[in-house]
Amino acid sequence: MRYMIGIDLGTSSLKTVIIDERGELTAVAARGYQFQSPCNNYAEHDPEEWWDACIDTIRRAMAEGSVRPEEVKGVSFSGQMHGIVVLDEMGKSIRPAILHCDARSGKQVEQIKQLFGMENIRQLMMNPVYTGFLLPSLLWIRENEPDRFERIRHVFLPKDYLTYKLTGMIATDYSDASATLAFDMKKMGWSEEILHKVQIPTEWFPACYETGEVIGRVTSWAAEQTGLSRGTVVVAGGGDQVMQGIGNGITQVGQACANIGTSGQVSFQSDRPLLNPDLNTNTFMGYKKNRWIVMGAIMNAGLCYKWFNSLFPRTDYDEMNRLIGQVKPGSGGVIFLPYLNGERTPHLDPDLSASFIGINLRTGKTELARAVMEGVSYAMYQCIELCGSLGLGADMMVASGGGARSMPWLQMQADIYNVPLKVAEIEEQAGLGAAISAGVGAGVYKDIKEGCEAVVRYKDLEICPDRQAHSAYMEYYALFKEAFSGSRDTLHKLTVLGRKK
Repeated sequence: MRYMIGIDLGTSSLKTVIIDERGELTAVAARGYQFQSPCNNYAEHDPEEWWDACIDTIRRAMAEGSVRPEEVKGVSFSGQMHGIVVLDEMGKSIRPAILHCDARSGKQVEQIKQLFGMENIRQLMMNPVYTGFLLPSLLWIRENEPDRFERIRHVFLPKDYLTYKLTGMIATDYSDASATLAFDMKKMGWSEEILHKVQIPTEWFPACYETGEVIGRVTSWAAEQTGLSRGTVVVAGGGDQVMQGIGNGITQVGQACANIGTSGQVSFQSDRPLLNPDLNTNTFMGYKKNRWIVMGAIMNAGLCYKWFNSLFPRTDYDEMNRLIGQVKPGSGGVIFLPYLNGERTPHLDPDLSASFIGINLRTGKTELARAVMEGVSYAMYQCIELCGSLGLGADMMVASGGGARSMPWLQMQADIYNVPLKVAEIEEQAGLGAAISAGVGAGVYKDIKEGCEAVVRYKDLEICPDRQAHSAYMEYYALFKEAFSGSRDTLHKLTVLGRKK
């Protein structure tokens, strides 16, 4: 039997997924971790902890699935996007990786905006300049850690550190590269114009590959570490949004996915890079040349529900779902603005805080919990609306992440988005997408499309929107936007003031 390994490097855990050539899930192993926040607004991680988790989960998954090293035909990766890993000339990590949720580079964001001007940003970067993206984080290192900056010889993204440890190759894929603000999506290469203007050497950046292309093979040293066979094919993989799309079977133009994980994303497949004049959505390259994803991204999705439940000593999630399902749309007149950690789409403000509005004497834990789910779903719907204004739409969406594991939350999403939803059988879609790409690189599948057809299956349910519920939600949605508009300045000032204390 031939097996493929997909490794999903997330913000809070690393998961290794093994499938066989028929698409059957053989094993899953996970290892959690916590990024460091040495200062307020910082989010960084020692990449060696990722490598330790990679070794551990590969070994455990192979043991669980009784998979022999020689049966593994390919390994590939899905990775958290935007973050930066820097190496010296010896290939050693110089400092902890700066992650996508890091907000320290506000000054550098403003410098980039002033240096390029909005029209050049639209044409060259095609994306909003935001904290946590690779380019402003790199400029932060130059300004604040000059000794470390002088030692830099290689710059890449989180998952690329793992492929480097496996193969010794400095490489990335097009989707991750296009999410750095240093990449020219029209020319499909690192932008000499951007990098020259910010005075960063182009040669620091890695070679780029399509998601299903082979970038190297497992070295003898990495084989000893992981238990894999020396020479096993290692395939480029991609950023988590692209790989999650593949794991959900979303590969064709006109298809869309709504993911509620720690953060949230609504992504549409496109055959061209769409320019959004307001720069409050993202356009990145997809799993192959001439394929793009256009997406809205919110900073706080499942994170909000996790935070809410952390306030109580013990949460029975099944019981909470049952109780939440008994509350009518609107949560008894309570609205939650889900901006615990700032916001990307559509507000582009890392200095926002969350808020409950409309709490009254009848409000209890269940109403607040439902309001959190609804608030996240409203924020996701804003992303859908914005993508719709660019001409993107879908008659059905695939729901994924933690928001797809709660039936009340699934129904809320269908009712608010006003489209039917379906859910993939295998919950680890990003890891599954990586395993499919490993199969493509290893020659098990002809291409990503064939891999998806062989592997991706959907649960036998379709969540359809309720017309009356949608109508009720749209009244609350209007108030959701109104509430934010009226309190934005206050939320911003509170966040900045609170960080000073």
